[in-house]
Amino acid sequence: MPDTFDPYREALIMEIATAWPEEYDELELEEKAQVEAALHADPESCVNLEYIRTHTGFCRQITVTDEDFERVRQNA
Repeated sequence: MPDTFDPYREALIMEIATAWPEEYDELELEEKAQVEAALHADPESCVNLEYIRTHTGFCRQITVTDEDFERVRQNA
């Protein structure tokens, strides 16, 4: 179950991660990096956002959805 955007947890982010569904395996690494950067720059707009507790704070994990991918590509 995705989390909702949480400003408190955002202040404690120490790591970021991006999960890509198999359908995006064919994308070039450069394009994936650009999409990841855009998603993590605006986590509040992401459909599938998860905060994972770590020893030092939180890891923000975003699972890329078709909706997120299209939004980022339209704004590029």
